[in-house]
Amino acid sequence: MNELKNRLSAQRRSMISLLLFSVLLGFLAILQAYFLVSAVDLVFLKEAVFSDILMVLIGLFIVLLARTAVSYWNGRTGIRMASKVKADLRRELLNRFSTSPVQSSVSGQSGRKVSVMLDAVDEVDSYFSEYIPQVFQASIIPVFVLIAVFTQHVNSGLIMLITAPFIPVFMIVIGIQTKKKSEEQLEKMAAFSGQFLDKLQGLTTLKLFGKAKRQKDEIEKGSIGFREATMEILKIAFMNSFALEVITMLSIGLVALELAIQLIIYESIAFFTAFFVLLLVPEFYNSLKDLGNAFHNGKSSMGAAAKIQEELDQYGENGGWESLQFNGDGAPAIQLDDISFSYGEERFALRNINAFLPPGSQAAIAGKSGSGKTTLLHLIAGLVTPDEGHVQADGNPLSAYQEKEWFNRLSYITQHPYIFSGTIRENIAIGANGNPSEEHIKMAAKQAGLSKMIEELEHGYDTPVGEAGRGLSGGEKQRLALARAFLKKPSVILFDEPTTGLDLYTEQILQASIDELAEHATIITVAHRLHTIRNADIILFLEDGKVAASGNHDKLMETSPAYKAMVTAQQGGQQS
Repeated sequence: MNELKNRLSAQRRSMISLLLFSVLLGFLAILQAYFLVSAVDLVFLKEAVFSDILMVLIGLFIVLLARTAVSYWNGRTGIRMASKVKADLRRELLNRFSTSPVQSSVSGQSGRKVSVMLDAVDEVDSYFSEYIPQVFQASIIPVFVLIAVFTQHVNSGLIMLITAPFIPVFMIVIGIQTKKKSEEQLEKMAAFSGQFLDKLQGLTTLKLFGKAKRQKDEIEKGSIGFREATMEILKIAFMNSFALEVITMLSIGLVALELAIQLIIYESIAFFTAFFVLLLVPEFYNSLKDLGNAFHNGKSSMGAAAKIQEELDQYGENGGWESLQFNGDGAPAIQLDDISFSYGEERFALRNINAFLPPGSQAAIAGKSGSGKTTLLHLIAGLVTPDEGHVQADGNPLSAYQEKEWFNRLSYITQHPYIFSGTIRENIAIGANGNPSEEHIKMAAKQAGLSKMIEELEHGYDTPVGEAGRGLSGGEKQRLALARAFLKKPSVILFDEPTTGLDLYTEQILQASIDELAEHATIITVAHRLHTIRNADIILFLEDGKVAASGNHDKLMETSPAYKAMVTAQQGGQQS
């Protein structure tokens, strides 16, 4: 609610316009009733000829035309407000998603974020395009009408005063329930969207493992849950409309009955007065009834706004990263200062990790599968934050630096680098901190051992790759990722088992590229192959989330039986 009020306070000019339009509509409603009653009174009671009522009809036509124009501009103002607010919200959400810390960006389902950006923001529309304009009209038009009725017939005015509160009271009761149900519906829609997108992205894997049918049933279950939540909203909407119609009809009926008694039985009022009041009464109640219907939509918008605010709060401005900058462009010293990290209670955890990696050194993280190698690499990269302790670069915790500053100096090459839909040139250029020249892109490709393959392609660097483009092998993807690193010239490079699944020739090319990158950067590699780690300056050997041993290869062979056993197993029983 506060989010919507803040957005509304920024629309002062539109609010003033809505106020003026509502005043005009109230005045025109009374004029319309006056001209219409005058025409009927002149024709049927005073038997006036056409020339006698011509000016009255012209006046009625002008009022109708003016009322239509004012209603149009009133609605247009509301739509313009809604359009601006939706654009601002989507821009702010996109900015938060794109600039939030990595650990926030990778959390949550992609489908959920898309659902909030599209569906939840669309739900906000009715608050500005319907509810707010109707609030202005319901605050002004009924007052104008009530004053006009009291000047003509006090009893009718009193009946209207007594019956009018039933509409807002009922409106509030229904509105509270609507907001709650709207939030439930949006939650189920976001969950369903995220679930559907996740299953769609992994459809090949699901089919290969024979799990597609089970996931189909889960999607169906989520769809039914969303349908039921939507039907609950519609049920409340129909009940709201029915109740408002009944209240409005009964209230108008009471006034009409009272006027009929006064006009026919007691003959205490004139036909002009009775007809004038009878025409104004629906204007009074319809304004309140329309507010009730708009209030239902407004409450739905409030539920959507709460969901959007929750998403904005989750993706903060800087996520705890400060403004300290690095001094110089050299490779920083990396220190792991008693860091611990857990995925939750009774789940895997890293505990009390301590290490110092000198500037420009080559470090390796080794250990059995599940020992925490990749998790430790994520902590060093700044993708996740330690529960305890600090990862330090040049003597300061990572959180003390600007996130952009840190990632500008870092390259992280995984087993399966992501290839975007676009050309090879664009996929390499994404690694640059600025706008790289053609010469720099080609040099990076050459250093990564990729240029020969690219030049053999018909379209060379303009060859489409990624989705709907040319497929790349695992080795080609790795070399493309290395080309990004050569273009970026980072001072810290992280490799997550980069040679897994590659043939010997491709592995040799990658190793040569890594050695070249290591000349100007601190290299940290997660690997289990002996030839990948044996030349490292320091090896952190992990067991069950702890550093069981550290040192170079020769030292670990002498001091760590577990490390020696791992190496012996790789060598087929022959110790080095």
